[in-house]
Amino acid sequence: MTLNRVTAGLPLLVDRSDHNQPSVFLARNLLREARRQRRLTAGDVPEVCLLDPDGDVVRHLEAARRGERSATWACYHTALWESVVDGVPVGIVPHAVGAPFAVLVAEELFASGCRLLVSVTSAGTIDPTLPLPEVVLIERALRGEGTSQAYLPPDRFIDADPCLVGAVAAALRERRLDAVPGVAWTTDAPFRETENALGIARDCGAVVVEMEAAALYAFGAACRHPVVCFAHVTNTMAVDHGDFEKGPANGAEQALALVAAAAEGWTRTLA
Repeated sequence: MTLNRVTAGLPLLVDRSDHNQPSVFLARNLLREARRQRRLTAGDVPEVCLLDPDGDVVRHLEAARRGERSATWACYHTALWESVVDGVPVGIVPHAVGAPFAVLVAEELFASGCRLLVSVTSAGTIDPTLPLPEVVLIERALRGEGTSQAYLPPDRFIDADPCLVGAVAAALRERRLDAVPGVAWTTDAPFRETENALGIARDCGAVVVEMEAAALYAFGAACRHPVVCFAHVTNTMAVDHGDFEKGPANGAEQALALVAAAAEGWTRTLA
């Protein structure tokens, strides 16, 4: 009761209005201290980076001896692998699952030389007509997580950069890569996907549910960093048997092809 009296009238930290204020804690400073403690030399990551939440891309590249672990990546929580995809050097971070973790890594990547971030995450289908597996280029995300609230004022949706997504979509078509545009619901609680919540998301136009896109797009918009999010739609939330199949190589080569197309589209926006 004493605590309640002390905090009465104070704003909730989830209901923030300080979006224009700089952060005290900065990714570059964290990386500086990590390098000091771990005795790492300074080094930049590739300009194009991929978030690989399931880790399938890194496992595939490691097995094929097509990638090397970075010796200079200073993140406390992750490893970064480097490979060349269609002539483009790419840095790949596996297992950054969920909005807070994905954005933490995104902040560190852009503080380390990244200029384009691509996310290819697994997703569940909300639209019963969507075939499985399918790739969705996320154009808009329904904000059902908390991380985006720290970067942008409250709103129902966050849109991807239309210029960037349009250029990426054109590159996908030219490369004959299947990826349908669509809306995702980003949730922090995958095991609270109730019929009610799924119905609301469906009514809002979402066709898939995943865990990172809204936060990554909010971070990108607030910090003016280019971010492209794909959803690899593989499941019906395990309601049916045989879920979570991504296709050949667990979808790794498909994800790498998406990264190459995204890099091409991004390059065109710089011209």
